[in-house]
Parts: sequence; structure tokens; C-alpha cells
Amino acid sequence: MTEKKNENIFMFAIMLAAVLLIFNQVQISAISEAFGGESVSGAFTYSGSSGSVELSSVDVTTITSTPMAVASVFPELNGMKDSNEIMNFMVPSGTPEYSEVMGGITFDDPVSSMEYLAKWFRSLSQEVRANDMDTWKRYVAMASEPRGVSCEYCCGLGATGADKNGNSVCGCKHNPALLGLTLGLMKNTDYTDAEVLREVMKWKTMFFPKNMVEVAMQVAGTDPSELQELPGMVGGC
Repeated sequence: MTEKKNENIFMFAIMLAAVLLIFNQVQISAISEAFGGESVSGAFTYSGSSGSVELSSVDVTTITSTPMAVASVFPELNGMKDSNEIMNFMVPSGTPEYSEVMGGITFDDPVSSMEYLAKWFRSLSQEVRANDMDTWKRYVAMASEPRGVSCEYCCGLGATGADKNGNSVCGCKHNPALLGLTLGLMKNTDYTDAEVLREVMKWKTMFFPKNMVEVAMQVAGTDPSELQELPGMVGGC
């Protein structure tokens, strides 16, 4: 009887894993289909010391909203008027250069990447807070102010995702994933605050395609009503 019960539990686990895998692929396909089934590869050149985007003049401390963050860290939006061009620019794909030091995260699998970052944030925050106070203070200065490092489009937080102690102010997975990304980039790369925020906005676009592309279109001066149907949220809240 016990053997039969264990066999049923094992079969249920396999079926659940299969359902989660299918769900993940559907989420990714939804974004692709929103672009007419076309690939969105090469949407970004990566920032940081090896990147080509000039962000040295961006003062992150002056940013007070997600639209302001998008306008500040994506200067390429200036002059973009075609809605398809903006959509293709804002939705990234491929594997970022920092993937290896961030658990293998990839834009091509946003759900698994979100799951990893959200879980990693717990141990990473404890480690950095205990051993690297300068990085921890830098992270708190970014995440506890309205710079856009938050899950505002699923949980209504606004643009601030952490309290003054650096803790996530929301229990969903999008928020700690963005916080883990922010802290991980500060700890493991030589990116400036503006370059870190640019990467965070890319991942926020992966998690909330419709909202973030709408923001980008507004920043570019394009009518968001022209926007094709995009998923409102990728991954469970």
C-alpha cells in the first residue's frame, strides 16, 4: 500500500513539473507572438564596462519614478517614433554577460530566472549585509528610493521595492527577484548605479512587458494606444 502511495506521489511530481515547464514556454511564446512571431534577438548592447551606452552623466539619485528611470537609462529611445521599433528595443533576449555569476539567468527563460533571483536574494542579502557593508548601503540607497526597483505593476507598490533596512516590501517573487538582481550586480560587477538600473529595467520589462513598453512609448512620445497586445505579467505573482 505504501509502495503504491509513493508511486502515485512520484507520478504527481512528474506531472506537476511538466505543467510548470509548459506554462513557462507559454509565457515566453506569448511575448514572441505579440511581435508577430518574430525573434527579438539583439535588442540590447550590454551596459557596464564592456558596453557602448554612455550613462556617465546619469545621476540615479535624481530619479523619482519608473518612467524617469526608463528615460534616463535608455537614451536610445530619444527619436524613436515607430511602435514596433520601440517594442523590439525594449524586450531583451539572449544571455547577459553577467549570467554566470548570477546563477545562469537568461532573458530566454524569465520565469526560471525570476525564481532563482527571488530565492537567491534571501541568502545574498544576509551575506552582503554581514560582509560588505559598502555594497549593502549602496543597494539600500537604490532599492529603498523610487528608482523603479519594484513589482509596482502586479502589487501596486509604486516605484520603491525595499524598506530602509533593505528588506523586500512585497512577498511576491517579482520584487525580491529585482532586488536580488540589483544587489547581485552591485556585488559581482563593476557597473555604475546607472548601469545597474539599466539592467534592472530590462528584467522589469521581461516581467511586465506591456506596462514597461507602454512607459517606453510615452517616454519616446509615441501613442501607447498603438501598442500590440503584450502579456501584462510573466511569471506568477
